[in-house]
Formats: sequence, structure tokens, C-alpha cells
Amino acid sequence: MNLNVLLNKLKANGYKTTEQRKVILQVLVSNDQNLISVETILSKSKEMNPKTNMSTVYRNLEILEKLDLLYKVIAENGMTLYKLACSDKHHHHLICKGCGKTEVIDFCPLKSLIQLSKEKNFNLTEHKLELYGYCKDCEYNKKQP
Repeated sequence: MNLNVLLNKLKANGYKTTEQRKVILQVLVSNDQNLISVETILSKSKEMNPKTNMSTVYRNLEILEKLDLLYKVIAENGMTLYKLACSDKHHHHLICKGCGKTEVIDFCPLKSLIQLSKEKNFNLTEHKLELYGYCKDCEYNKKQP
């Protein structure tokens, strides 16, 4: 997703285009293949607009999440990580524990579990599957002395 598409979606939902919002969106767009922390978003945003603060970042992340434009993951260490939503189509992710790089899994391997939930008269409304490991670069760096 590019910056103009995001700005148009925000405008279509009644949100103004502020300089700080643009900067936060630029950070997310430039990191669209990686999960990043709110601290990283703030740090990179402050480089472009020093007036950006933590509450502004959180407020904008909430808006983006509400509009389904943001993918949020809580890592095993409890840290919340973010990236722009990559598709409207249902999918899952491979996530590098070293650098946060994400790769899309274009199919849902949980079809049998979804069918099982129907057989058990359980109304399954959503699910998430994230697979964690190390990308080739991080795996290589782990082996270096």
C-alpha cells in the first residue's frame, strides 16, 4: 500500500491529513515488509518531524487498526509490533524473530479446523496463524562468531 492510497482511505473515513500523520504513514510504508515497534515508529517519525510524540503515534495506530489498514502482532516477549496490512485476502505470515521481516502465506492451512468447528456447532469468527523462525540473513548472522 502506498502513501496516497492510505491518505485517501483515511480521508474517505473522515480523518484529516496532518503532517504528523503523514510522517507516521511514511514510516509504515517504508517498513512495509517488517514488523516494527511503536518505539521504532516514533524514533523514525521524529527524524522527519520532531513534533511527533508517543500519544500521536498510538492514536494513529489505533485509527489504522480500526480501519483494517494495520497488522498488529504481540511477540512472545510481549512487545507489540506493527506493519501495514498487506492484503484484503485472508492469509497468514512467516515472521523472522531476528529482524521482523514478514512473508505472506497465501493460503489458509486451518481449513480442517474450521470444518471441525462447524461440526462442533461452534461459530468460529476469526483466527490468526503466525509462524516464527529466522530468515536466511538472520540465521547466517546467528552462526557468525
